[in-house]
Amino acid sequence: MISARNLFFAGGLALAPFVANAQAPATEAPSTEAPLVAGSQTPVTEAPPMMASANDYVIGTGDQLQVFVWRNPDLSATVPVRPDGKITTPLVQDMQAQGRTPSELAANLRTALAQYIKEPIVNVVVREFASARSTAAIRVIGAATAPKAVPYRTGITALDVLVEVGGLTPYASGNRAQIIRNVDGKTTAIPLRLSDLMNSGKLKANVELKPGDIIRIPQRAF
Repeated sequence: MISARNLFFAGGLALAPFVANAQAPATEAPSTEAPLVAGSQTPVTEAPPMMASANDYVIGTGDQLQVFVWRNPDLSATVPVRPDGKITTPLVQDMQAQGRTPSELAANLRTALAQYIKEPIVNVVVREFASARSTAAIRVIGAATAPKAVPYRTGITALDVLVEVGGLTPYASGNRAQIIRNVDGKTTAIPLRLSDLMNSGKLKANVELKPGDIIRIPQRAF
């Protein structure tokens, strides 16, 4: 059994995965939604969705989530979000994940697990972002063979993204490329030497990317 002071927080979009932590307050009003728990026909109460700020990541189908239950490794698991938008973890099945932020999902899992352990502490980590339509996707614009949005995953690099978009066109000015990144609400342009990476194998140019980065590849001046 766990007895710990309750915490509740959500991680932001950064190179590190999104993290959300939820614990039960001393008293909590019952909610209306009710996912089913494995091995039981009795639904458990689930906290209703909270209003998410513009910076909160919303989970989508195909995302890979790591659910960590403090001091309960048997209840921790890495699970995908199924096409129906739900996940299954030890003791809890068919929990709605799609459309919720990591902190909301962590709160709902904590509520479900409270039937089995006292005051569970639950973390939800988004390890892979499957949807190219998500705000975490890497977008490639300009002189790429196939400009498009590439789903973000932890550790993705400039070379990984170039492979996804088929490399540079013959007219690309690769060493004038830029990463357009939002840093503390301000747009920042970071030089990116893609020709050095592609043609000379200079791995120093193979920088690690962050969620929401835009890679801009200009054309050569003729």
